[in-house]
Amino acid sequence: MSSLRMAVIGAGRLGSFHAEKIAQRRDLDLVGVVDPRPDNRDRVAAQCGTQGFADYQELLGQLQAAVVATPTQFHRRVALDLLRAGIHVLVEKPICATSAEADQLLAAAREHNAVLQVGHVERFNPAFEAAAPHLTDPKFIEAVRTSGFTFRSTDVGVVLDLMIHDIDLVLSLAPGRIRKVDALGISVLGGHEDVANARLEFDSGCVAILSASRVSYQQMRRMQVWSARGFASIDLATRTATLVRPSQTLLRRQFDVDALTPEQIAYYRDHLAEEHLPREQVQSAAVDALSRELDDFVESIRSQRQPCVSGQAGRDALAVAEQILAGIASHRWDATADGPAGPLAISSHCPIPAPHFSLPAVPTHALLERAG
Repeated sequence: MSSLRMAVIGAGRLGSFHAEKIAQRRDLDLVGVVDPRPDNRDRVAAQCGTQGFADYQELLGQLQAAVVATPTQFHRRVALDLLRAGIHVLVEKPICATSAEADQLLAAAREHNAVLQVGHVERFNPAFEAAAPHLTDPKFIEAVRTSGFTFRSTDVGVVLDLMIHDIDLVLSLAPGRIRKVDALGISVLGGHEDVANARLEFDSGCVAILSASRVSYQQMRRMQVWSARGFASIDLATRTATLVRPSQTLLRRQFDVDALTPEQIAYYRDHLAEEHLPREQVQSAAVDALSRELDDFVESIRSQRQPCVSGQAGRDALAVAEQILAGIASHRWDATADGPAGPLAISSHCPIPAPHFSLPAVPTHALLERAG
């Protein structure tokens, strides 16, 4: 089998990871690393034993596939040029800046018979994979994702930076069409929301509550799911899934607490969980989720199948993120019709403490340079 000729476009932190994974594989040929900044492209190219290029257009005739890891604002232009050249594309999340831009990528992928995959890497987390088969017909989902401020991805807010991972996971559990979105968020350090909370209500009756912060003291990636037949608590950071499967007696509503004798009550104080709410904890071994994502991309190309996270899935997650961002922009912080609204309205007296408050202000242009 001939090697698949690939390039990585965008040599920042995430792009460098992609380049390393590709360079390590014998079935892939890393043709080049593209970045307008010489220091970025030269460093990553040297590390991966390939060439650096300032413009991806130089490589269009040499590639079969590419990873797009540029800032979000450039996803549409770069990925569209690649797809129109018949090049398969793995584009980092979010797929584009808007769902309208994402629609253009979907159309180009269909027209040119190219694979379009989106980098929602949490789909390859073994804890989520272990829990997902037990979570049919979810009814309530709660997800929390927090981190400290990384000075990366400053071109977008926390919804497109972090929360979109959980949006994608929620949609992958197929709760149906969204009928209502409520959201709020605040900016702490820059021009976008850094803390956000959203409540999604689906036609199926499922409710999902998502919280994200990138100015937190803790790193956390957790999800809890209540389904029609059980419960799961998923710690994505430690790759641990705790599954609870109620007994048929409970599922059929045949356990009458009020009819229990004193002896039965004494017994079930110690044995209720083991008999009617048995718990299983699944601890998965450490995996390289980015490599698994790359595996899926390559296999999709070779077998001409849809990837695990298709362009459509990426577009659907982005469309929900847009609804959340609209809710954040319109959220009013007091009862007056013309009162403060949106993530910047209360930034001068932000109620969310963060360790960065003691640092001097950093100009926006400096943040963008650090973002790489």
